[in-house]
Amino acid sequence: MTHHKPMTDIAELASTLAPGERLMGLDLGSKTIGVALSDLGRTIATPKVIIRRRKFRADAQDLRGLIEEYGVGGLVIGLPLNMDGSEGPSCQSVRQFAANLLAEFDIAIAFWDERLSTVSAERALLEADMTRKRRAEVIDKMAAAIILQGALDRLAHS
Repeated sequence: MTHHKPMTDIAELASTLAPGERLMGLDLGSKTIGVALSDLGRTIATPKVIIRRRKFRADAQDLRGLIEEYGVGGLVIGLPLNMDGSEGPSCQSVRQFAANLLAEFDIAIAFWDERLSTVSAERALLEADMTRKRRAEVIDKMAAAIILQGALDRLAHS
């Protein structure tokens, strides 16, 4: 089994995919993981599910199930950089999660700078427009879709 190293370049990630393989976007929160999927043509991101975080192994199994079910060839994981571009503790935990995933199974991973996908602005708009309960249900998978869509848009223009 060849282990991929996490990549930061989305074009590099795309070059590893077979035709018809989808990309999966992940928004890693402390309590949940928002999951989005691309279509087969890798142009549109759709919010899919929210995984309630438990132990890492259980989270990895949930992700593996989705990866197998939907024919996913690569992951795009949102990297929550600070506004000045520096990395805080939340970036370190995202990178560690990716490294742990790569130890469990073989999949290509790229990080996507969340600042490029206006996640925070979208999040603010969503929050303003929903009840607290409804917001908690959709926000993470919407954020995952926004992250993935940003990466897909970059691919389309490269």
